[in-house]
Amino acid sequence: MLYSRALIPTVKEAPADAANASHTLLVRGGYIRKVGAGMYDFLPLGLRVLKKVEAIVREEMDRSGAQEILMPALLPAEYYKETGRWDLYGDTLFRLKDRKGGEFHLGPTHEEIVTDIARREIKSWRDLPMNLYQIQNKFRDEPRPRGGLLRGREFLMKDAYSFDVSEEAAFDSYETMRKAYCRIFDRMGLVYRMVAADPGAIGGSTSAEFQVLADSGEDAIVACDTCDYAANVEIATVKVKDQTESSEALEEKKKVHTPKVGTIEDVSKFLSTPKERFLKSLVYTTGKDVVMAVVRGDHDVNEIRLARALGVDEVFLATDADVQKATGAAVGFAGPVGFKGKVVVDRAAALVKNAATGANETDHHFTGVNKGRDWDGEVADIRLATSGDPCPNCEGGHLKTYRGIEGGHIFILGTKYSAAMGAMYSDEKQEKKPIVMGCYGIGVSRLVATAIEQNNDADGIKWPMSLAPYHVHLVTIGKEENVHAAAKKIYDELREKGVDVLWDDRDERPGVKFKDADLLGMPLRVTIGAKGLANGNIEVKPRTEPDPKKAELVPVENAVKVLADRVHAALGK
Repeated sequence: MLYSRALIPTVKEAPADAANASHTLLVRGGYIRKVGAGMYDFLPLGLRVLKKVEAIVREEMDRSGAQEILMPALLPAEYYKETGRWDLYGDTLFRLKDRKGGEFHLGPTHEEIVTDIARREIKSWRDLPMNLYQIQNKFRDEPRPRGGLLRGREFLMKDAYSFDVSEEAAFDSYETMRKAYCRIFDRMGLVYRMVAADPGAIGGSTSAEFQVLADSGEDAIVACDTCDYAANVEIATVKVKDQTESSEALEEKKKVHTPKVGTIEDVSKFLSTPKERFLKSLVYTTGKDVVMAVVRGDHDVNEIRLARALGVDEVFLATDADVQKATGAAVGFAGPVGFKGKVVVDRAAALVKNAATGANETDHHFTGVNKGRDWDGEVADIRLATSGDPCPNCEGGHLKTYRGIEGGHIFILGTKYSAAMGAMYSDEKQEKKPIVMGCYGIGVSRLVATAIEQNNDADGIKWPMSLAPYHVHLVTIGKEENVHAAAKKIYDELREKGVDVLWDDRDERPGVKFKDADLLGMPLRVTIGAKGLANGNIEVKPRTEPDPKKAELVPVENAVKVLADRVHAALGK
């Protein structure tokens, strides 16, 4: 593509609402443009990247034996009402009515629709296993769309659904998809971890996320430094050292005046007591009940695990007014001693002897508090894992915390949807049984931004070869006829060898061209100028090389072969 003919509207300033590198660089590089909150145009460069992500996903899904279909984006309400998700999804659904008053919505995900296909078309165990997938636009009314393509209201997603005769067979399908996902993320050149995860509103049992590691990631994950254990912190668990045999004598419980000292940090300093000797008490509501969650002072509450311990879908941190009503004290002075409601205590907190904690009285704390003698509660694993915690999966390993961006998610759904919607098959004995399902999603458009979050610097994007809109950014310096002729020859021959080339043929200063090349982020920059040609060379510089002086001189006669070989090697060809 000739730069002079291309729509590449680069800008110097970051968008006012940009909060991360990918949003900034996609807009500055002319890859996308905002239409509305969480909605974007893909301009030519952006669409080329999107299509490359899509192609990798499609090739590996086909390779795994999955079959591509396409389901509507506009869906009748009746299917979600069958499974209860019409109400469960709440305001997340874009709802609308047709001219006859019929209820519809834009699909945020397609479990019900694909299950309807299964109940109509799958009759016998001989029809199974089967895996159907689509690459389709999805719509979710995010309350706070942000991060450019990372959290939009319209996005492109690959969702696949497996159908099997049993849970055991479903795990075989799950493993096939796991391997396919690993190939997908490997081919994209992304550094990632597969981590145990929570299935969320989609439901199911076995669940794993493919987290692309990035400092800007909104998800926190932990991974063992010794074994392969990795999990989203929302569901990660840790070992708890058994302290039941501690010989520490029980102290007398005392009330201490702690004026205007309500945080663990401040009370720890005030009482000269380490945070791990505190009981941190947080008040939550389940919608109808008020509960107190107690963790050690140096730990935080894992709200998903707390909800599971309580047998509810979700918990909410109580308002200041609710805390005052439940404890009789201002926020910062809650504690389990004398609390009238339900108390859930983390395993580590339950083992703390002679603890300090809020006294349920403003400006007062207790010291010398012990579970069983002074208070009690239901013991559960309700704290967030963090760096340094012992691994729950091996001896001697410790967890390390990473930031990640969810690029893919795989589930075993079981019969959640098939049973609700009557998707049955006849087994060898002609007995009707519900089909066992799995669900496998990849955020196709999200991966465009995710790749940038992992591959950027102060000057711009650094695309992996497999995702770059063009493999080579050809820059010509000067107007000499021999420069143009040499560039034209290299441009044509590279394209014949399957190399995507963007030729910056504009009448611009070298500094402008180089700055744009760094911003756009093609993997290889090739510079052709009269001075280099006089010596029989062109200049080749990988985008990953930060030093502008470390460009490599390549003989003109070898240039096409050298460049094509590097591109094909990076693509695994």
